Amino acid sequence: MSSNTLAGRIIVVTGAARGLGRAFAESCAREGAEAVVVADIETELGEATARDMRADGFNVEFIRYDQGDPASIETFAATVAAKFGRIDGLINNAAIATGIGGKLYDEIDIATWDRVMAVNIRGPWLVTRAFAPLLKKSTRGGRIVNVASDTALWGAPRLLHYVASKGAIISMTRSLSRELGADAITVNAIAPGLTLVEATEYVPRERHELYVNGRSIQRAQTPDDVVGPVMHLLGDGAGFVTGQVIPINGGFVFN
Repeated sequence: MSSNTLAGRIIVVTGAARGLGRAFAESCAREGAEAVVVADIETELGEATARDMRADGFNVEFIRYDQGDPASIETFAATVAAKFGRIDGLINNAAIATGIGGKLYDEIDIATWDRVMAVNIRGPWLVTRAFAPLLKKSTRGGRIVNVASDTALWGAPRLLHYVASKGAIISMTRSLSRELGADAITVNAIAPGLTLVEATEYVPRERHELYVNGRSIQRAQTPDDVVGPVMHLLGDGAGFVTGQVIPINGGFVFN
């Protein structure tokens, strides 16, 4: 990957303490971002990620917030505003994904359903709303990348609440692209396939095998497979790309 793709940009990454979120944050830093905000509910892991990145010479700030709490989101945005005054990119990555699969549609309890919707779809909406004023101040053109999932493209079973939330992210992306386009803010989504990170360790082996065997490129998917398209969407070269959903799954499902 070339360096300085994101030179001069301030990027906020939610759910960045580990997994794909950490990979996004580290890649933004390597691509020359002026500053990267690592945001997560996990204080210890988030601080460790920021500390490791600073040790590599990058300008990184960790901010703890709770995506299920509207007040916490407002405080999060206010903290970034006070520190930086603007942002140029937002990766809406934070979501509940771990330990909720395996149940059929009629086995999911209402409390879990509501929690998934509050964090996975209401949360990104509120984060976008809170950070839009800072994105509008970007002189480079604001960029939003929403992390959906290819489960919403092929209708993965035994995961209805998660799949529904990621389908909502896709629809929200398209609508927001029209509402924010006048402010030169692009809004796109990626739909990764099953990726080898801590959050997917609980997924049954049969599901992993289904993906590998069904892909055009028949191997496991890693975070490195996902970061490249995201860096492009955050950069200058994607300034006229908006409202799009990009599956990143080695050809398991096509959009």
